[in-house]
Amino acid sequence: MKFIFTGTGTSQGIPVIGCTCEVCKSTDIRDKRLRTSGILQGNETTLVFDTGPDFRQQMLRHNINVLDAVVFTHQHKDHTAGLDDVRAYNFILRRKMPIYADELTRIHLHKEYYYIFEPTDYPALPQLEINLIDPDKPFEVGEFQLIPIKIIHGRLPILGYRIGKFAYITDASFIPEDSLEKLQGLDVLVLNALRKKAHPSHFTLQQAIEMVAQIQPKAAYFTHISHFMGTHASVEAEGLPEGVSLAYDGLEITID
Repeated sequence: MKFIFTGTGTSQGIPVIGCTCEVCKSTDIRDKRLRTSGILQGNETTLVFDTGPDFRQQMLRHNINVLDAVVFTHQHKDHTAGLDDVRAYNFILRRKMPIYADELTRIHLHKEYYYIFEPTDYPALPQLEINLIDPDKPFEVGEFQLIPIKIIHGRLPILGYRIGKFAYITDASFIPEDSLEKLQGLDVLVLNALRKKAHPSHFTLQQAIEMVAQIQPKAAYFTHISHFMGTHASVEAEGLPEGVSLAYDGLEITID
């Protein structure tokens, strides 16, 4: 299977509006970061993690003409604000879009996108098939089996996911012990690393490095990166542990 980093930036993206820092002015394409999201592709199934504000642009950029499902990590705007654009797939595929979300995210979607769920005959609204995730039970999306991983984002419980020997975790500030047990034996771990200074609801670069050392995947990629991290090149020059890399928009990795 293949994973595509469609976005690796934090909630403001990079460049940040009005910012003239070194990172936001960088001409290195790796420093141009859309809001965090990713596509998982198998032989028969394509799913996307989250539909942030850049969802439409991301799907166009990567020529994703068939999308089988959306799997949400949590309800924050930088992970849900592009949901309306799934209606393009309704028209193309002539079916509802399967959506997978926990209860908190489901409540948020019903509130933010109330017009989708109200009775109406208007034909241009997104058509969704809501599938409620039980955080304690694996579930299947096409050929993939997803194991929910309970994560803490500040004070908010959210979800990461394990699929085979691949795991996707973003917006974490704490991973409970029982969740760490579910992350053993990974080939690839995707994990958030916001910046170098402490933050109340995200891992710092050092905290993410320490978490990788504890989980011990064969390879790790950091995402959900702020302009406060520094340029991609400068972080590389400072040195990361063997097998650990900053991800960047458009990076594609293959997982056996």
